[in-house]
Amino acid sequence: MMMVPSMPPEVEPSPASPSQPKRLYQAWKGNNVFLCGGRLILGPDAASLLLSTFLVAGPAIVFCYQMQSKFFRSDGQPHMHRAALLIVIITTLADLFFLFMTSARDPGIVPRNTRAPPPEADERNLPTTPSMEWSMGGTPRMRFRRTKDVIVNGFTVKLKFCETCLRYRPPRSSHCSICNNCVQKFDHHCPWVGQCIGLVSTKVMMCIKSAILTFYSPTM
Repeated sequence: MMMVPSMPPEVEPSPASPSQPKRLYQAWKGNNVFLCGGRLILGPDAASLLLSTFLVAGPAIVFCYQMQSKFFRSDGQPHMHRAALLIVIITTLADLFFLFMTSARDPGIVPRNTRAPPPEADERNLPTTPSMEWSMGGTPRMRFRRTKDVIVNGFTVKLKFCETCLRYRPPRSSHCSICNNCVQKFDHHCPWVGQCIGLVSTKVMMCIKSAILTFYSPTM
């Protein structure tokens, strides 16, 4: 009787587990600090927000304490003291809310490119001048114009090329050297909130100034 050798069971190849893709904030090339899984974006000097919070909340607490002690010592017009306390508390809470909203929100960051854009036809034969040089993976040397004219609503607008973000910045945008990002309608980098003031945060910053003036104007 002829014995047939048993074949070993076939082992199915296990599919290679794909690498977990990184989220945007995990591959962020700027100097920002992210909290709550990337939902809050702060500047690199966000620690100054603690000092700003103290400077806003400290005088408000002292003012409320003095008003409360004066309220117990005086017999007349108690409703005026309660109204003053209520206004100060609401204004302080609104000021702190706008302060954190300005510091923890995207101010209008322009997304950067991972690769330099291909040069246009009139840019391939540019003379050798101080310009952006970028090479990766054997890519030949490319040179870009520092500025480029585009037509926006019938008007000629000059766009500047950002060598860090590898793109032409939109109109009224600028690169923040502290956060290392291009920001739309960049105004300045505010050290009191530790964040850039740009397209999104300008209106919130105006609310902060209005709340501060509302609180301090009666004491002047």
